[in-house]
Amino acid sequence: MSGKTPVLLVPVLAAALVLCAAAGLMIGPVDLSVSQVMSGLFGQGEENIAIIIQELRVPRVAIGILAGATLGVSGAALQGLLRNPLADPGVIGVSASAGLGAVVAISFGLVSVFPMALQLLAMAGGLCATAVLLYLAARDASILPLILAGIGISSLAAAIMALVMNFAPNPLALQDMVMWLMGSLQNRTFDDLMLTLPFVLVGWGLLLGTGRGLDATSLGEETAITLGINMKLLRLRIILGAALSVGAVVAVCGTVGFVGLVIPHFLRPLVGYAPGRLLLPSALGGAILLLLADMITRLPFGNQQLQLGVVTSLIGAPLFLHIIYKTREAMR
Repeated sequence: MSGKTPVLLVPVLAAALVLCAAAGLMIGPVDLSVSQVMSGLFGQGEENIAIIIQELRVPRVAIGILAGATLGVSGAALQGLLRNPLADPGVIGVSASAGLGAVVAISFGLVSVFPMALQLLAMAGGLCATAVLLYLAARDASILPLILAGIGISSLAAAIMALVMNFAPNPLALQDMVMWLMGSLQNRTFDDLMLTLPFVLVGWGLLLGTGRGLDATSLGEETAITLGINMKLLRLRIILGAALSVGAVVAVCGTVGFVGLVIPHFLRPLVGYAPGRLLLPSALGGAILLLLADMITRLPFGNQQLQLGVVTSLIGAPLFLHIIYKTREAMR
């Protein structure tokens, strides 16, 4: 854990995030200038431009920031807690459980009856997984049962999802399930933002306050206990914080992979490999990556559109392989 966080790291990431958010408001099927965006934000200028900015692009960018930051900080916290650089938000099973809730809502046609049924059932699935994990975290003193429970929950949710999709009522419903699971920020509204925001903020509050505990845990659990860290409380905070926030963003955005895995890897050397100092930079870096990926989905590809989860995988997988290669080279 040698080294210190570069003084300019957080400000540089914050400035980059502001630039990405501004670009996200400008880029789309209708490209807008800076002056048009500013006028649209304050309801001035042409009415159709104001509608595009206020009702379509602002919620899309805001949800992208929330989702990316959530995946980044959750990945950093889970990697620090589990002391495993391969850990990411998917390891706790909440993403798969939220996906199952959404697939069930589409399969049974609940969205046509109640527009927010998909998001609410997805969130309910994530909360069910959270309850199981919290029960185990409160009872057991070791990390291994949590990892095994997360793998079990993910596998069970994936199996039930496959079963539901196998018995899809029609091809259109199956297509909707597949497209939702690929992730997207398209057509998200302020209702989606308001549904997600409370859970995300609570999750962030729990995760961002665990820095000291994660730094101590990197020295070993016994050492952390001697330093006054309550390991059971630390596990509860990280599991609950990650589960609440990740479940909320998956309920709105669908499944988006690799953000919580790659971003902490990329930023870890810049913070002296201290897990506590990695949390805030990972949140900013995750938001930047997701906004960039979302802008790529807006590029024209014939009659088709790239899904967000596909883009993050195409970006994240090569970066992850490169990081592994550089890590192996450094260890020789």
